[in-house]
This record gives sequence, structure tokens and C-alpha cells, in this order.
Amino acid sequence: MKTFKTFMKPAILLLMVAFFFSCSDDDQPSPIIIEDDNIVETAQATSSLSSLVSALSKADESSNNDLITTLSNEDIDFTVLAPSNEAFTDLLNRLDGFDSLDDFNSQQLQDLLATILTYHVVSGVAVTSDQLQEGQSITTVQGENLSVSLVGGVSFTDAAGEMASVTTADIQTENGVVHIIDKVLIPQSALDALSDVLLSSITDLAISVPNLSILVDALLTANGDLPAVLADGGPFTVFAPTNDAFEAFLTANNFASLDDVPVEVLTQVLLNHVVNGTNLSTDLTTGYVSSLSTAGPNDSNLSLFINTEGGVEINGVAEVTSADNKAINGVVHIVNSVIGLPNIVDHAVANPNLSSLVGALTTDENTTFTDLLSDSETDYTIFAPLNTAFGSFMNPDGNDLNAILSNHVISGTAATSGSLTNMYVNSLATNADGDNLSLYINVDDGVRINGTSTVAAADIVATNGIIHAVDTVIDLPTVVTFATADPNFSSLVGALTSEGQPDFVSVLSTSGEAPAPFTVFAPVNDAFAALSEVPSGDVLTAVLNHHVISGGNIVSNDLSDGLVSPATLEGDTLTFSINSENNVTIIDGSGNTDIGIIAVDVQAFNGVIHAINKVMIPNTSN
Repeated sequence: MKTFKTFMKPAILLLMVAFFFSCSDDDQPSPIIIEDDNIVETAQATSSLSSLVSALSKADESSNNDLITTLSNEDIDFTVLAPSNEAFTDLLNRLDGFDSLDDFNSQQLQDLLATILTYHVVSGVAVTSDQLQEGQSITTVQGENLSVSLVGGVSFTDAAGEMASVTTADIQTENGVVHIIDKVLIPQSALDALSDVLLSSITDLAISVPNLSILVDALLTANGDLPAVLADGGPFTVFAPTNDAFEAFLTANNFASLDDVPVEVLTQVLLNHVVNGTNLSTDLTTGYVSSLSTAGPNDSNLSLFINTEGGVEINGVAEVTSADNKAINGVVHIVNSVIGLPNIVDHAVANPNLSSLVGALTTDENTTFTDLLSDSETDYTIFAPLNTAFGSFMNPDGNDLNAILSNHVISGTAATSGSLTNMYVNSLATNADGDNLSLYINVDDGVRINGTSTVAAADIVATNGIIHAVDTVIDLPTVVTFATADPNFSSLVGALTSEGQPDFVSVLSTSGEAPAPFTVFAPVNDAFAALSEVPSGDVLTAVLNHHVISGGNIVSNDLSDGLVSPATLEGDTLTFSINSENNVTIIDGSGNTDIGIIAVDVQAFNGVIHAINKVMIPNTSN
């Protein structure tokens, strides 16, 4: 339990207060009359006041207090503002370290509770609601005043300027009148005593800190009534930039003042400092969380990278300088920089686990990729290798690093992990002809790319795309890469690697020299399953060679009706037929005419694969 900086012992002596009343001629609701019961008995019989009864009992555990006896005295009239059960629940929620009234467990705390309770009592008069005046100041038994408002009903304002509304008025008892109110009123002496533990809303907390005044002005300027959201919503975790942080932000972006910042931009920047939930500094761990900013592709929530290796740092730009400022609806961490809206490059730079990627992107002062991936007009999906991935990558084929990096980038879409299926997509890497290379995505067990690289951290959202961190560098693929990665080709791989067959894997992995590039017509598993018997030995070799054309990268746009291909590795040619619906069929060496191409242009660095629905048979007569 926290201690209090100050404590004012409650004045238990009941004060006689004189009221000057003005009676209204307007019709008033009939008063509620509780016969034969005093104020305490009435509270005990009212289920919505059970917390008040408990609070009176708890306060009376101190030898300095005897509130129940006093309020049961039928020789004195009282006016009591009785907080409802919900009002006490709200008060406990505002007190850091208090879970129930039982936490008022010392004489000091019980006397403090009595101070609060007697602030709700006027002695010597039984005042009904029609006797109150607008703006009237009334003196309580505690000694401090409450002000009266009749606008929109009867309400009372306490020392903190907070208002309690009467929800049930004029309950008349044997020794006075009770008005049920929806908030516990706090006198100044209790505010002083509770200054270390009395929580306010996030908005009120920001208003109370002079060094956050520009943040408050920004919240008022932005769209979405953010002061109200941060006062009533939540819980939230807010990374609150100081005035110096905002001044630096404005200067860096050539804004003379907040008025120069486009309102929608300002709104998204502010929301990028807010995270759902109450995350104390001890709850934060190194990793990604989503902010409330919807400046990501398709209005998705931006990611924030939290680094706790040396304090708390956000997106590599803002450090927490004052942590764990608790509010009734969350927590505020004060930071020394404004957290801008991050693009893909910003996120890569912020995460130390991607430093090798950043180094590769900028080697020899190259800005090609950083300029590209900072483009705000295009969305990207990036498979970003972690440092450990670069550490283990030996570049066995000696491929150009820029081409390898391009093979991790998909342009024109921001694909979340949830939107991925078993599918082929095109990267920015190209072959010698300028055709974009394919990536095979498999989501049967996590997300794997080209059968070798697994997504270790998914859905890092930037303003211009999404990053998926991967555990292996995705090298430029050969036709063998896709055959082994795609489970639809497992039967073909089994045939290619069966006993007695030539080393097809080595041949089809050749890149940059003859016999590459290859055009492979790859039968899917169902095609092999449809065979009455899978051939073996030299016959199987001839069949497999009949599916490969060397020395050419023949893509679907190269095909035309009646086209005869160059000779396959087996020696026979293939003839193509295209109908009015652009469906392509193949006539194989033995004259079969019903072989359909069911997927085209799986583009490798050393050739292209087209998936077909039947195994092709060469001319057996030659």
C-alpha cells in the first residue's frame, strides 16, 4: 500500500449549516418517504448503497470516527449525498493500489475515508432538491464547500472540479433527506493526501503536465475528438512526446507551428503513439505492437518496434524518459521524440536484428533499394532476412547481391500473413530476359518461401507495405527449387531422383551457361497417378527428357496456335494448340492431344516451369 504525502485528520464534529432557500412553484416529483427508518437504516435497506454502508463501517474502525452512530441520531436533521455502489467502484479504480474498501486498513486511511464521507453530509437541515439554488455554495460537515448546479438536473461540484449528478432525489427519512449521486466527491484535503495515488484520465494527466502542453494542443487540433477518446476510452498505453520533442518534429518537417501540419497527418501521427491495453514498462518486451494509427496499407494499423535492451526505445527514434505514469484508463510513458509514421526502410533501420539487411541495401553508399522502399506511392511486401540468415548465407552460386535482394521484394501489394495461400507470386528479381522471378509461398505449416525460408516474424506494418522477417536468405531459384518446394510436383521429383536416373538435379540447377535456360513442362502429382504404371530405367529417362527444352526460356506469351517447339532433351518436338478461350493444350511426341497447361510461367533464374495435367509420352517408334 502506498503512503500519502499529507493527511488532514477529519473533523468529526458535526457543523450546523444555515441555508437560504428559495422554493419553486414548479411541479416537483413526489418525495420518497421512508417511515420509521433513519439515514443509516435507509442506506442499509437500499441495495444500491451497500458500498456506502461498508465505507461507513470501515471508517468507524478508527477510534477517531463514529459516523454510523452520528448519522443514526434522530435528534438532528441531515442532508446526505449518498454515492452509489458504482460511484465507489469508480473511486477504487482511480486509486492506485486500492482494490476494495478493505484496503483502507490503517487508522490513517480510515480517517481519510471519514474525511471523504463527511464531505457528503450537511448537518442541521434536511434539504430537498426544490430548495436548492443555481450556483449555491454549501458547507459540509467535513468543512469544505460544494457548489450546486441545476442545469440539466441537480449536481454538485467538488474541490477537483468534478461533478456528481443526483440520480435519485429526496429520499426522506426520520432524520433527514438522502440524495443518491453517481460519483464520490473529493475535498481538497483528500486530494492533497491522495496526490500520489489518485489517478486521472490520460487526457487529464497530460493536461496536468506543463511539458506536454503541445501534445494537448495537438490532441485538440486532430480529428476524432482524441481528448474525449483518451479521457473515456481504453485502456490505452500512450507514448507522450514532450514539448521539446514536438518542437524538433515541427522544425525537421519545415512546419512553423501545429497549424501547418495537415490535420489528417497530425491525427495519424498522434494515433501512432497510442497502443491498446495497459502496458507498464515492466510489461514491455522487445518486439512489435500495433498502434492505433491506420496509416498502413488498406487502413491497417501501423507497427511499433519496442526495444527494451537499454531502457525503452520505440521505432529507433524515441526513448522513454519518464515511465509508468498511471491513469485511470491506462498508462503514459513520456518520450523525447515524436514517433513519425514509419515506412519500410524506417522499420528495417529501427530493428537491430535487420542490421545486416540494411547494410546489404546500402553497401557502397547504394541508395537504389532505400529510395525504392521509401516510395509512398507503391505498396510492397518484403521478406526481410534476419542477421542470422545473412550470417549463414554463403551465396553458393555467386549470384549478384542486388538480384538476391530484389528477390525478397514483391511490388504492388501489401500482403499480410493471413492473406497468403499456397501460391506463386513475382518478385522484383529478373532473369536474363527481364522476366520477373517467381516465389512459391506455402502456408501448410507456418509461412515458407521457396521451400527454404520460414517467416519468423510476420506482419510488420509500414506506411508503404508489410515486412515479414525470414530466417533464411532467399537465393535466386532454379527450376529444381520450385520442383522441390511445391508439393504438387513431389511425384515428378521422385521420378527425377529415382534410382538409375541421370543426375537431373545437377543438370537442371545449371545457371548462366548451357544447357540452361530450360523450359520445363512439369506434370503434377495427379498426372503421375493417372498412369497405369510409372515407367523405369531408360524409358523413364526418355519420358522425363521429353518434358524439358534446353537453351530457351519459353514463357506463355511466346506460345501460339500451331507453334512447334524446339526439340526436347529426348529429341521429339511439341506442338501447341490455343482455342478461342486461350486455353493451351500440347500435342506430345506420341500424338496425344489432350495435355493441358494448368499453370504457366513459374519463373526461375535458369528457366521457366509450366504445370501440366498429364505425363507426356515421346514417340516410341524412334
